[in-house]
This record gives sequence, structure tokens and C-alpha cells, in this order.
Amino acid sequence: MSEESAVLVATEVEDATADMVIAQLNRRNVPVVRFDPADFENGTLGLSARFGTCSAPVAGRVRTPSRVLDLARVRAVYWRRPRWPTYKGLGQGDARYAAAHVRYGLGGVLYALDGPLWVNHPLREGTADYKPAQLALARRLGLEVPPTLVTNDPDEARAFIAEHEQVIHKTLRSTPYERDGVQLAGWADPVTAEEIDDSLRSAPHLFQARVRKVADVRVLAVGRRLFAVRIDSGLLDWRRDYSALTYTTIDLPPALAAALRVFLECCGLESGSFDLTLDAEDRYQFLELNPNGQWGWLEAATGLPLSAALADFLTRGEPS
Repeated sequence: MSEESAVLVATEVEDATADMVIAQLNRRNVPVVRFDPADFENGTLGLSARFGTCSAPVAGRVRTPSRVLDLARVRAVYWRRPRWPTYKGLGQGDARYAAAHVRYGLGGVLYALDGPLWVNHPLREGTADYKPAQLALARRLGLEVPPTLVTNDPDEARAFIAEHEQVIHKTLRSTPYERDGVQLAGWADPVTAEEIDDSLRSAPHLFQARVRKVADVRVLAVGRRLFAVRIDSGLLDWRRDYSALTYTTIDLPPALAAALRVFLECCGLESGSFDLTLDAEDRYQFLELNPNGQWGWLEAATGLPLSAALADFLTRGEPS
């Protein structure tokens, strides 16, 4: 590889969204080093870093099967969808030990680098991924938020449902899991008071008054630039059926756009996907921010230059 600085892309092997951004970086002749932390397990990913033995605070390299990159030449890190090794061939204790050393070894070295742009820094992304904190921040910034309750108290939940009549239950965090071998998804679903029982006490749950929406809006933020798409479907949760969706690119009201930019700044993020609703009076309500939300299908559906904007941001720190 040349001495030119490069973009580190941390993601799994099959990631069409990362592929789109990498293709744009290639068009700009920006060197890219793609890696997946899970490859420590099979020995194909290498990391070496030295501290206290040179003029720089940290010196070293990352090695993949096709690239070797000097850590001093990392211009940006696109922390897209990395996997962590599970070390299935080891016992439970040894596997936990090895996996922790990958997280804290790789993470510690990358966090020690001075200067690279992160999209997004994992520590800030993790902090931003708390829905209750997002709702409170949205209110502080003057955004409308649907009445919401987080509780493990069945009586509180029943009273909230009685107060708002139409209420939905949402996951506090998207967490893929299986039950009896069947993959389950955390959709937004209607809930009634009769469905609430004492099993609720086992963990906090999120209940939200159903918004009388006419459409959903997904907004991808890249630096200061916002790309807004209206999603019409008639579905409570539009993610259930992508074939039922129609898309329209829209301009956000200036005050709303300014608030979303400040929201991202408060979270210390460079990019993120906002989900909003729109009612018949053209009023927007904030639902959530996904710090690393999907957007690839929107580029194909609308023609918006999303991957180009991200590639430009990773290259220069600002989209064109």
C-alpha cells in the first residue's frame, strides 16, 4: 500500500451498505483497509502497537490478508458493523477471556490514535443508543415526543394505556434473538391493558401513545448535511413490509433541521438515522435516533447520494 493515508472500515464480510461507501472511496482513489474484529479468531487479522518507545504516543500497524496499514496513516475509521470473535473452540471461561482482550486490545489501540475522524466512535455511539435519554434530549431541544412510559410496574402500564387508549409497545433496544429456533424481531405492536400481567416486572418496558400519523420520515445525517425521506405505507411499523413502502424526498422545516443537527452534536456523533412521524397538520414527532441505522435501500429507492456523502465526509471531514 502507498504511504497515503487510508480509511479503516470495520465491518462484517457481507455488508452491502459498507460496499457502497467503499466503492465511492475507490472512485476517489482513497486507500481503504477493511477488517472485521472477528478475524482475530482465525488468525487472519493482525495488530501491533508500541507505546513509550517512540516520539509518537502510539505506533504500530494493522494487518489483513491483503493490506498492511501504519496506524499513523489512518485518516478516518468507519465503524460500520464489526463482529466480535466468539472463540467457539474454547471453553466458556477461556472464550470470554480472549473476547475481552480483543475488545480492549483493538479498541484501546484505535481509541489511542490521535486525529482520525470516527463515523461513529463506538463509545459515543453506545452512549447515544439509549432511547429514554434520546427522548429527554429531544424534549430539551424543543422537539415533539409522543407520551411515553418506561416501567416494569403492571399497574403503571395499565393506567398509561387507559389514559391514552391506543398504546404501542416498543423494544428499548433492537436485540435479535430466537425462541424455539425461530428468529424474532422487535416490532412496534399495539398493546392492551388485558395483556399486561406480572411478567412485566422482570424488566423495564417501553410503552408509547400511538401517533396519528400520515407518514413516517427517515433522516440520514452526515456531518451537517441531512437527507430526509418521507415513507408512506399505512403500516404501524413500516419495517414489517418493505414492498408496501413508497418514498418521497422532502425538505425539513429549518427549525427541525437545526434541532436534529444539535441533537447529533450533543451525542458526539458524525452520522445517524433519525425516525420521525408526520401528521395531517404537517407536524413532526421524534421517535428515535439509530446511531448506525441502515440507509442503503433508500439510495437505491430515491437516488439520493448517501454513499457519496459518507465517502466525502470520510475523505475530507465534510460532505460535498
